Amino acid sequence: QVQLVESGGGLVQAGGSLRLSCAASGGTFSNYNMGWFRQAPGKEREFVAAISRGGLRTFYADAVKGRFTISRDNAKNTVFLRMNSLKPEDTAVYYCAADLNPTTIGLTRDDRYDYWGQGTQVTVSS
Repeated sequence: QVQLVESGGGLVQAGGSLRLSCAASGGTFSNYNMGWFRQAPGKEREFVAAISRGGLRTFYADAVKGRFTISRDNAKNTVFLRMNSLKPEDTAVYYCAADLNPTTIGLTRDDRYDYWGQGTQVTVSS
């Protein structure tokens, strides 16, 4: 069983930055592709970014491309999401997720993921 704990959320003004962290335990972190998703009030959960097991491949939603950066530190069992130039529409609960599949096909789909964190709130004020 894998446990994921997100941190780093908060309130920030538009144009500001935040870095989210997701610490994993209970498994071999380097065996998992990792993803970030978000869910705004009244909206469905949506893909934000994903990173392959070794960190060589990354994937981004069009809405965050160029502003957000996903990275991972396998030695520390942690995945990060650096968010720059934040906009009010980035306001959501952000979730990290772990995927046990060895391929990276379909990492934008939330049904690919096996484990989820509890989420961290990000609020961007205008």
